Amino acid sequence: MAISPDYMQELSQRTDIVELVSGYVQLRRRGRTYTGLCPFHSEKTPSFVVYPENSSFYCFGCGAGGDAITFVRKINNLDYIEAVKLLASRAGMPLPDERDDAGQIKRRILAMNKDAARFFAAQLNTEEGRAARGYLRGRALSDATIRRFGLGYAPGGFHATGDHLKKLGYTEEELLAGGIVKRSQRGGVYDFFHDRVIFPIIDLRGNVIAFGGRRMGEEGGPKYLNSGDTPVFKKSRNMFALNFAKKSQSKRDILCEGYMDAIALHQAGFDTAVAPLGTAFTPEQAKLLSNYAEELVLCYDSDEAGQKATRRAIGILASESMKVSILTVQGAKDPDEFIKKYGAERFELLVEGSKSALDFQIQQLRSRNDVASPEGRIAFLQEFVRLMAATPNPIQRDVYISKVCRELEVDKQAVVLQLEAALKRKRSGEQKKEARDLKVFTDRDPRGKPDFERQRSPKAALAGERLIAYLMKNPDQVSRVVTSVREEQFVSALDRRLYQLISGRLLAGQPADLFSLSGQLETEEMDRLSGILTVEGGQNISDAEAEDYIRVLQAVGTEKKPEEVGKMEDDELRRYIASLTANKK
Repeated sequence: MAISPDYMQELSQRTDIVELVSGYVQLRRRGRTYTGLCPFHSEKTPSFVVYPENSSFYCFGCGAGGDAITFVRKINNLDYIEAVKLLASRAGMPLPDERDDAGQIKRRILAMNKDAARFFAAQLNTEEGRAARGYLRGRALSDATIRRFGLGYAPGGFHATGDHLKKLGYTEEELLAGGIVKRSQRGGVYDFFHDRVIFPIIDLRGNVIAFGGRRMGEEGGPKYLNSGDTPVFKKSRNMFALNFAKKSQSKRDILCEGYMDAIALHQAGFDTAVAPLGTAFTPEQAKLLSNYAEELVLCYDSDEAGQKATRRAIGILASESMKVSILTVQGAKDPDEFIKKYGAERFELLVEGSKSALDFQIQQLRSRNDVASPEGRIAFLQEFVRLMAATPNPIQRDVYISKVCRELEVDKQAVVLQLEAALKRKRSGEQKKEARDLKVFTDRDPRGKPDFERQRSPKAALAGERLIAYLMKNPDQVSRVVTSVREEQFVSALDRRLYQLISGRLLAGQPADLFSLSGQLETEEMDRLSGILTVEGGQNISDAEAEDYIRVLQAVGTEKKPEEVGKMEDDELRRYIASLTANKK
């Protein structure tokens, strides 16, 4: 039975892999991952890891890995369709063979959202919308800005929006699916937004995918109310105003805390301002922004909540290639208030003078420790050394160590010795992890049999696997990769199959994540692919590194026939032997 991509995408969004696995394995949180005893082999020390960010799992002990479907297949001994049906049942979704085309539902919701946005915009200019207009005028928004962002008003009462859309032909089921209305405990439905200023959420293709609503008074529920996830919207994977920011000539985006800050900055001429959608900044949003910006300025509120959000965002952005700087708003609680008080030119000076992420983190360490006292200075330096050990650029480390030691009148050599010890511990841990990870791939195929292809050229095998990981993390690079590397240049049969499958799907405009591939790969093949992504997934493989892997693979298959070698001159023979030796290292 063929299952539509739209159905699988929705099933993926509705499946929480941590919750799923927790039904079979006792998991403990370790930073951004979860660990436990592997359910697929006997062990006393946990080596089974769940990765919520890409909805996958991997066991470093037995090599089992994959997505939610693979886990269900393995743990319950099911085939692919049975596993999909089990997950659909858990998610409260109709079984795939009992469901209408999901694409049609999405199209209806998008059309409905567009009509809802028009309705909200029209209601802003009615007598009932007077208070909403007053609120927006009070926030100093111009008519042009209101029109540009499609701001509107959801009428009071509980049925105006739903009744209007029903008159346009939308069903109650469609209204519920799109989050326009909610079902009450008594079984009726009511408008999700009422008596609120409305902010349409628009995706990169110009579709209205959701709404945010702000109350105007002190009463009436939460200050902000946001659409929940729907078949066309997932708040953790979209950004407010990115549809405008992506068109800017500037490659420096400004990340704000909320809708009004972003709108105020756009009105003041800062057309790259964006904001999360009623939730904390997520790794998916960081990846999305990195596709359009080279630098990201964090511009959160100056209160403790804003500073906490800044620290969290810095951690998330550490794995992205964007330059990150921190803007400190002084003399105002947020960017909107600052611009009203001091003007756009002064705000531009703040942007230009924004601190690096390291400067901000060091300042935070100072604020937690009294460096005027010996005890506080020691505590600060201990945290500072850990921060430097986590900083990959040695030039940055040297500059900041020199600066801090000069300011605190501390012997630089003493700090350097502490840093070297910390880096040694860090490298030792990384080497042990790399050795453990790579052992999975060295000489076995997914079924546990010797993989002689990999044994003959481990360097090329590793390059191929890293290029596969790079391709899955950077699908926009598929054309560049496929024009440089042929399928037959991958040294193992499985890597050739993976490369053909992944590149073929990407070239056809189809997704190539684990969830999408699980229907086309055996569970043992998913083990290997999950392992490849686990080993390489935590690394930010750069374009330059990918080029190195491409060159290694391009050298595959260049060996000469014996009769050709016999005809070589001495110098040519020495060069040829040297190239073979280099390729096998």
